[in-house]
Amino acid sequence: MKLERICKNFDEIKVLHNFSLNVKDKEITCILGPSGCGKSTLLNIIAGIIKPDEGIIGDNKKKIGYVFQEDRLLPWKTVYENIKLVNKKASDLKLKSLIELVGLTNFENKYPHQLSGGMRQRCSIARAFNFQAELLLMDEPFKSLDYDLRINMVKSLIDIWHQWNNSVVFVTHEIDEAVLLGNKIVVLTKNPCTVRNVINIDMPQNIRTLEDKELISIRTKLIKILSKQKDIKETSEFKSA
Repeated sequence: MKLERICKNFDEIKVLHNFSLNVKDKEITCILGPSGCGKSTLLNIIAGIIKPDEGIIGDNKKKIGYVFQEDRLLPWKTVYENIKLVNKKASDLKLKSLIELVGLTNFENKYPHQLSGGMRQRCSIARAFNFQAELLLMDEPFKSLDYDLRINMVKSLIDIWHQWNNSVVFVTHEIDEAVLLGNKIVVLTKNPCTVRNVINIDMPQNIRTLEDKELISIRTKLIKILSKQKDIKETSEFKSA
């Protein structure tokens, strides 16, 4: 999918200005930027929820899935039922495999109120993958989780992505999430939102840790780029992933 020279205003406020982005097939594109810079607006334009004022969206006929900051599970349905809801033709074997991938085996018959926050979000991710979207949009899905749980969720996401091989646009303001997940990291500016830097990472996601020299270098570069943007979170200690 290509976005070319996208502009979007809300009243007199310029949110996106001449914004261009190329999302490649079977890659994870991480969008990194400060709170309020227009990341969610960008995802909503890609999803077709809102229309840009100007610009071109190319190849926008893909089947799109969306994972929000909140899990948005139906409280009256079980884990299994929530996941199956978006694709009722999915076989029990496929659903069982997906539930296992997100670490919810033996919780199939539990309701959302019986699960932790991390488990509910894993269920929402499994539901999004069961939708069999060609392009999956993820809007800060781990925002409400603590650091260790976020890193575990990143691992789970990588495992599922390797199995399903779709394209992912992952919005975050956490540098560690971006360097562990992204084939490409797109750094945004604020007021209005434009592309500031693009960093490509060739290292396979399933062998990355925050102790790798290449990722330390990229992480340091990102911190320098974003040092003037206070809403970007930089964790003080490295942890293996």
